[in-house]
Amino acid sequence: MSQVLQYIKALSDETRLRLMAVLSRYELSVNELVTLFEMGQSRISRHLKILTAADLLKWRRDGLWVYYSGTTNGGGQKFWAAIAPFCADDAFFSDDLRMAQSIIEERTRKTRQFFNSIAEDWDQLNNEIMGDFDLPGAVLDFMPLCNMAADLGCGTGTVLSRLLECAGHAIGVDGSPRMLALARRRFGDSSRVSLRIGDLEHLPLRDGEADFACINMVLHHLSHPREALPEIARVLAPKGRLVITDFERHENEFMRTEYGDLSLGFDVDELFQWLSAAGFHVESVRREPVKRNLIVVVVSASRA
Repeated sequence: MSQVLQYIKALSDETRLRLMAVLSRYELSVNELVTLFEMGQSRISRHLKILTAADLLKWRRDGLWVYYSGTTNGGGQKFWAAIAPFCADDAFFSDDLRMAQSIIEERTRKTRQFFNSIAEDWDQLNNEIMGDFDLPGAVLDFMPLCNMAADLGCGTGTVLSRLLECAGHAIGVDGSPRMLALARRRFGDSSRVSLRIGDLEHLPLRDGEADFACINMVLHHLSHPREALPEIARVLAPKGRLVITDFERHENEFMRTEYGDLSLGFDVDELFQWLSAAGFHVESVRREPVKRNLIVVVVSASRA
């Protein structure tokens, strides 16, 4: 009974109910919640502390930022799932959810705007971090001979061009029109390459269209990186292979301010859990040191 009373007490406040309704759907930073609710940070933080102590919310730190979301298991999740339908038709909660969605969309818009603005200099900026590390070569180390390969978040096409060494045809997807324009300049009218604009959470590929896919230094630019993995599984053929390259978890805020990163890398174990949940079997992992004391993780996985 004491646990039930703890849940009831934690939710016996309008602001905390609103926070739960939003954070059960989205993961948001403290600053984003301050903007959404138009309240001071100390007030928002106090409510978050109460909900977290009641095991209704969880949090994660990403450099200087802290993100909150609803718990995904345990008694707190079950209790909220039981009462959430009573909030579904309330206009107050609907307005909060629309505002939260607009905040997420604004993240995506800023990321696209950032890449459009630095597209001409992207290869040089990339080299400033990667140094002597041959990222395309690392991808090819795990790439089988195949008919169709896909580079998801292809940028200007540096890796995409190397995929043609092992694939008959290749698809490049990117959300930045300027990046794709530079890629088109690289490939001209090649019949072996198809360049497509689109979001990685909603890929412009048919089910099972690619035999091989890679996503290089892109996940840390996504608002919801985990959600991209089931979508990648969808476009891969049965037993198709995926290679992910991205930063291991770090604390270098410079990458957020100068390179537009939304996440400061990933814990490898967490990435493995995401892959497993999306239907992948991890085959190998490699760590490569690059500049600024960063580590690039190269993960090879196949559709289970």
